[in-house]
Amino acid sequence: MTQTAHHLERLILRLKELGITSPEQLEQARQEQAKAQERFGVVLTRLGIVRDADSGIRLAPQLGWMPIHLESSQIDPAVTQRLPADLCRTHRIVPIQEQPAGHVVLATDDPFTVFSLELLERCCGVNLELVLVWQQDLNTLFARLNQQVAPPTPSAPPLQPQPQPSQQPSVTEQAISEQVTATDEPLIRLVDSVLSEAVWMRASDIHIEPLADRLKVRYRIDGVLRDVTSPPKALQGPITSRIKIMAGLNIAEKRLPQDGRLQLVVADKPLDVRISTLPALHGESIVMRLLDRGQSVRGLHELGLSKEDEPKWEQLIRRPYGMVLVTGPTGSGKTTTLYATLATLNQPDRKLITVEDPVEYQLAGVNQVHVKPAIGLSFAAGLRAMLRQAPDVIMVGEIRDVETAQIAIQAALTGHLVFSTLHTNDAPSAVTRLIDMGIAPFLVASTLQGVLAQRLVRRICPSCQVRRSPTPDELAFLGEPAVKQVSEGRGCEQCHQSGYYGRIGIYELLCLSDTLRQMVVAKSAASDLQQQAIQEGMRTLRDDGNIKVREGLTTVSEVLRATPAESAES
Repeated sequence: MTQTAHHLERLILRLKELGITSPEQLEQARQEQAKAQERFGVVLTRLGIVRDADSGIRLAPQLGWMPIHLESSQIDPAVTQRLPADLCRTHRIVPIQEQPAGHVVLATDDPFTVFSLELLERCCGVNLELVLVWQQDLNTLFARLNQQVAPPTPSAPPLQPQPQPSQQPSVTEQAISEQVTATDEPLIRLVDSVLSEAVWMRASDIHIEPLADRLKVRYRIDGVLRDVTSPPKALQGPITSRIKIMAGLNIAEKRLPQDGRLQLVVADKPLDVRISTLPALHGESIVMRLLDRGQSVRGLHELGLSKEDEPKWEQLIRRPYGMVLVTGPTGSGKTTTLYATLATLNQPDRKLITVEDPVEYQLAGVNQVHVKPAIGLSFAAGLRAMLRQAPDVIMVGEIRDVETAQIAIQAALTGHLVFSTLHTNDAPSAVTRLIDMGIAPFLVASTLQGVLAQRLVRRICPSCQVRRSPTPDELAFLGEPAVKQVSEGRGCEQCHQSGYYGRIGIYELLCLSDTLRQMVVAKSAASDLQQQAIQEGMRTLRDDGNIKVREGLTTVSEVLRATPAESAES
């Protein structure tokens, strides 16, 4: 397989993975180009596949192409003058070199040009190879073409391979300058393009992971990681340094983890970007968390609580005192639920204080404290201090240790309404977790009012949602009453061919009754607490997921992926 054929195959795969287009759409575009003989980006724009003809230039890093800088030694002036200037400008190409093997190398700044090679080879009568260069380098070549006194005369020899010895270096994708630094404009644009593409694809995180032979970049979209690009390994250091400079981190420190944050405006969206670096085997791994500052806090009605659980939750959070917990793994939407709850309780007659790590969104009228363990401001210290501020409602970002748990329990006992989170698989397990941390069972029973366990599942894309007959496995999960049809997403440009767009929560709400409080004092197992709660009407995570599948909001595979195999920890 030639290098160009390899580029074409990889480009088609990347376009499909990114959800930009499908093989069928590409074939339609190729047929259209064969008729119009236009630049491929223009055809894609006319068909509505990309936003404009220069989309390929901006998407180059995400499409797996890394531009190189052209040096004068790589350009043969005689070759650049032997192709019509109007053809060069139309397709954004300039011939720069003839290879001994009989190929002519074309420089372009648009990866989509690879789709035009067959058309160009017919025009030129020779085999062509493509190399991606920086846009400013190509513009310089165009300026040279414009300075020509006259176009090539008919008597000039046609563009043909000349198999004569040549000592000029071959131009390949790997010929990346060793002198790239974090302050170079092309490198800055590369990092900016990664951020822009992540925002366009609705990513919540960017993962930059160094491997032995390449630099791996992935976006987390709707909670699922997707490979999006593979920049050259040679750019690992400059990319890492550029991100550190943006976050104000120490670029010389490569042995210790570092954390930073910055504020950006990407695609007209104001973002808070949290950056974490971690020394790994082949270099520093970087995770960039993208938080949209312009996004408003969700209301309780937007969370996805069932019509039975929503009034129960509102009743819980309006109690004058006690402790209410939200549980689930990292990334399950606990903070979103707590923010929506605080927004509901945020009234002029109440004082609300939070202690968080970190403060993700600012709530007007709420006193929010960012913990700083390095100077002694831990969750426990912040919670202890906020009690002297006479609050009505307290939110502790997470109960991580027995000291924080004890102070939260004491606050609930002394007339405060306390919200916090725990990392447990389900709601009943939160009770046993507190007891295992060293809290006396009678204190847990007297202060804990309720526990909301939750997960996030991907929502079926409304733009490509279709109905179909359920499979035997889906019928077995859904149980009775049997359903005749379930929903799924076929994949479209809106959802980047994933079939999902956005996420919705599934919930398990445990409200402590007198019977359950007695079982807590008796140190009953989580499984026993769960059975009793189910008898009293609690719907488990999978039960709630079952309902959302029947409502056409998500799929069985999503519910099974997000929920634990066993309903309660023993």
